[in-house]
Amino acid sequence: MATLTTAKRVVVKIGSALLVDRTSGDLRRDWLLGLAEDVAALKKQGADVILVSSGSIALGRGVLNLPRHDLPLEQSQAAAAVGQIRLARAYEEALAPHGITTAQVLVTLEDSANRRRYLNSRATMEQLLSLGVVPIVNENDTVATDEIRYGDNDRLAAQVALTTGADMLILLSDVDGFYSDNPMTNPNARRYDVIDEITPEIEAMAGEGTSGLSKGGMITKLFAAKTATAGGCAMAITEGSIQRPLHALENGANATWFTAQGTPQQARKRWISSMKPQGEIIVDAGAITALKSGKSLLSAGVRDVSGDFTRGDPVAILGPDGHKLGQGLVAYAQPEAEAIKGAHSSKIEGILGYPGRTALIHRDDMAL
Repeated sequence: MATLTTAKRVVVKIGSALLVDRTSGDLRRDWLLGLAEDVAALKKQGADVILVSSGSIALGRGVLNLPRHDLPLEQSQAAAAVGQIRLARAYEEALAPHGITTAQVLVTLEDSANRRRYLNSRATMEQLLSLGVVPIVNENDTVATDEIRYGDNDRLAAQVALTTGADMLILLSDVDGFYSDNPMTNPNARRYDVIDEITPEIEAMAGEGTSGLSKGGMITKLFAAKTATAGGCAMAITEGSIQRPLHALENGANATWFTAQGTPQQARKRWISSMKPQGEIIVDAGAITALKSGKSLLSAGVRDVSGDFTRGDPVAILGPDGHKLGQGLVAYAQPEAEAIKGAHSSKIEGILGYPGRTALIHRDDMAL
């Protein structure tokens, strides 16, 4: 079974109720400082950490003296604009004493639905993590409308886990796992320690919501589990309101673990392989050797380009004899790829007029 001690990249989802006091609207600073200790411990053992955090609207609502009930869209967006500054500052101040740099990353559903924006988001997150930064991710509530919303941070957290290739997703909740029924109304409800497969029977158990959240609260968590595990990412639901919840989880606190189906890398390769190619890239013998040794495809190894594709589209990779080697997500649109084919990476800026990316298809975006 997956454990925090072996995780290489961890996404932690934090709900508003954990971070903001429901009565006063104030930040639960002591709780946040405990979470910061947990994050620092994970970083110390070599794991990358990404926090998907609600709380901007809840914090902004208090500052603007807005009512506690549901707000109109414009007021929610105004509260988010005010609260996002405070949320980012709170995380910065909590993690800075541990020598950890934070970054605010605001996203909408469009950022994962649009392949080009998805690749941009992925590249940015990868760069931040490579620099040791802890990204604080939230839905961009200042601009998001119903049509471009994730709608809940369980779903967002699962997508962030897939985008970043995380091997573990932790949902800090108000309940200590997934139950056969609502434990608040049925004392005989049974908590599952491990769920290896999300069957129709398991889905039916979530039909009425199994936590103190609004009806359907557990359904969104189950949806997140299906998304994450299919992408090779294990997931846990555990009680989040206690001090140092990740430390508690690592030391055997109650939780439900959902087993990953393979690894994030395997899942990503399957996803890329399943796409319909929008064009073809013909490479030379030297490029074939480099690709087989796990290298990225550089423009210097490209003989020819065909098709009508834009950045982020899937393209087939062919050898000189027309044999298909695999496919990948291309980093340039067709006219640009055509212009730089056969050129050394150092010449790309001179040809295109801007620095560009070193790889035509990065090895992480390729399935051979």
